[in-house]
Amino acid sequence: MPDLISGPAITEFFADGFEHTAWRMETRRAYGVASETEDFQRWLRGEHVLSDPGRPWLRTIRKLTSSGKRVERVRLLDDPPTDYQRWILEDVSDNIDAGEDIRYLPRAEAVRLPHAPHRDFWLFDSRMAGVFHFDGDRSLGMELTDDPATVLAGCQIRDAAWHYARPVAALSLST
Repeated sequence: MPDLISGPAITEFFADGFEHTAWRMETRRAYGVASETEDFQRWLRGEHVLSDPGRPWLRTIRKLTSSGKRVERVRLLDDPPTDYQRWILEDVSDNIDAGEDIRYLPRAEAVRLPHAPHRDFWLFDSRMAGVFHFDGDRSLGMELTDDPATVLAGCQIRDAAWHYARPVAALSLST
């Protein structure tokens, strides 16, 4: 198993891990993030979940974007969306307000792209990739690599996915 960074270490990496841009591809139908479990379960029961704009990730994003760095991501979206996808769609405004540009690409469209995305990764300054490893829905961490083939594949996926992805306001969802 390669060396992986995980959890809070990923957020810490963002402090100085890139100079200009961080771009994320999210391909999974659900993520087993321990810190989200309770809120997600409450949301599934129909209970109101309070927003937390002070969480560490959002504080980091605000700092990065206020210094001129770009943080973007594309999330694949099923039709109809999974419960988890519906939940993060309701919660995406905190990330957008912090400065992230998050867009959505229907999974059916993504599989037709020349470089169909099939793995979760971050792309940093088009020079380094952070490829995620999973055990089921649980992330084991992110492997950093500057392997030219991996980075090039990430750049090709980014260019195609970003072109077709849409902001949440432009989505029409069947639920």
